[in-house]
Amino acid sequence: MDKYICLHGHFYQPPRENPWLEVIELPDSAYPFHDWHERITRECYAPNAAARLIDGQGLIGRMVNNYAKISFTFGPILMAWLAQNSPQVYQAILDADKESPKTLLDKDLS
Repeated sequence: MDKYICLHGHFYQPPRENPWLEVIELPDSAYPFHDWHERITRECYAPNAAARLIDGQGLIGRMVNNYAKISFTFGPILMAWLAQNSPQVYQAILDADKESPKTLLDKDLS
């Protein structure tokens, strides 16, 4: 009997602009990054778009876009921020969205 698991990621960031200034201020807690959008992109969203799979010798065997292997949604505020500030991650997410139906039809999901 085959067993499967489905992972769903809901990626969302709230608005971070100061409503009076219409700019993202510098929160101390996001240091050394400018803001939390930037920090989470560098620590989470980007690494998942280009995850390193390590081989038996401890070397990078291949890179994989984790988003293509899971069910996911991204909030509109976050996607708009990524499109403008991290276009390579934004494009990787769009590519994964196109690739995921093919991946899900694969029997070997490794």
